Amino acid sequence: MAKEKKTTKKSVKDSVVSRDYTIHLHKHVFGKTFKKRAPKAVKVIREFAQKTMGTKDVRLDPGLNKAVWEGGVKSVPTRIRVRLSRKKNDAEDAKEKLFTYVEHVTVPSFKGLSTTPAEAQA
Repeated sequence: MAKEKKTTKKSVKDSVVSRDYTIHLHKHVFGKTFKKRAPKAVKVIREFAQKTMGTKDVRLDPGLNKAVWEGGVKSVPTRIRVRLSRKKNDAEDAKEKLFTYVEHVTVPSFKGLSTTPAEAQA
């Protein structure tokens, strides 16, 4: 009996995809020192993107940084809607073949929102 060859299929983490998420920042910055709230919020967004998309290389859009820092260092938004896009890394000396790009999505209200593919939003 000959052994069958196993087909190698692409991992879910290897595909290029975009999704919209709502991150509840308040539960992460509640009780933090005022001067550390906005930097902590940025770190939380970066960690969320790493965990969700499975890439270590996370790049934040300058518009997202402005949205987090809009109220200053201590007045961080309670929730923030972000679009996580897993993209191919074209750099020759890249350690990973994919990276995650995080950008801010403006919404009038957070009521009733759920995780959605970004193409459906456009």
